[in-house]
Amino acid sequence: MRVEEFDYTLSEERIATYPPAERGSTKLIVLDRVADSIEHSAYALLHERLRPGDLLVLNNSRVIRARLIARKPTGGRIELMLLEKHEGVQNLALYRGRLKVGDQLLAHGVELVVEALPDHGVARLSCATTNLTELFEEHGSVPIPPYLKRDAEEVDRERYQTVFAELPGSVAAPTASLNLTDELLEKIRTKGVEIAHITLHVGLGTFLPIRSETFEEHVMHREFYNISESSARKIGEVKAAGRRVVAVGTTVTRALEHVASRLIDSGFTQEVSGEADIFIYPGYEFRIIDALLTNFHAPRSTVLMLTAAFAGKELLMRAYQEALDRDYRFLSYGDSMFIS
Repeated sequence: MRVEEFDYTLSEERIATYPPAERGSTKLIVLDRVADSIEHSAYALLHERLRPGDLLVLNNSRVIRARLIARKPTGGRIELMLLEKHEGVQNLALYRGRLKVGDQLLAHGVELVVEALPDHGVARLSCATTNLTELFEEHGSVPIPPYLKRDAEEVDRERYQTVFAELPGSVAAPTASLNLTDELLEKIRTKGVEIAHITLHVGLGTFLPIRSETFEEHVMHREFYNISESSARKIGEVKAAGRRVVAVGTTVTRALEHVASRLIDSGFTQEVSGEADIFIYPGYEFRIIDALLTNFHAPRSTVLMLTAAFAGKELLMRAYQEALDRDYRFLSYGDSMFIS
């Protein structure tokens, strides 16, 4: 397969540029892989698609205020997007504009220095007077996706965040769970579905397009994850009993599938953490997840390919066409899909 096989036409008017007026009021398309069938439902009825004994796995990462505007001494505008740290390296930021090593920037009265340019479009910054993360948290804005083609607004502070977000570190939301409400989570628990939390800090990979034409040429960006001992044990108990692990989002899927061997080898008894760089596309054999809740993804994206690997490419693209025909809304603030 080639990347071009995962292209489709997505017009701008089909992209949800704002969250729905009420959290959880979006549509839900339901795919049954065994029956090769497609149904149309509502996100608020997700509990009806779950079974007693299922384990719903959520990503509790919290989106940080990662977008900041800085200025060069000449007045030139530089947009910075703070990134999560990797293997001890921190103070990295995506930038838009022209920078070179040694450049000085000014942001809200604080001077930043460009220490290195380790990768295309990425700068390592230093700040002598304050913690860089604290500077972004105080003066930065919510890093809504660039395809929304607008600046973040007050509504995004609440709605580009899950109701259970806890551990700060993401520069993009785990969007499949943006429409989960406390009321819906209570209905899910009442049905006898267990809930476990893991953490994956969504990072640079979310914003990088696939520039290669073949899967083998694409290099995934690493994203930090942590799975607590209690969550690992819950997952192990569910797998041993033949019940379903339901991943809420591609972020949960990437973390669980990346760490599958370590979880299995440890007997699901240990806390595990690391940096996921797994690229999942058709042909991949899933080892942990049994069902997936996800949003509609952009053409040629790694998350679209992951979803195709789980659903089956033909069934998935048929569902995408139905969603387009029925006025579903796409991408981060849009409608969702449940695949079992």
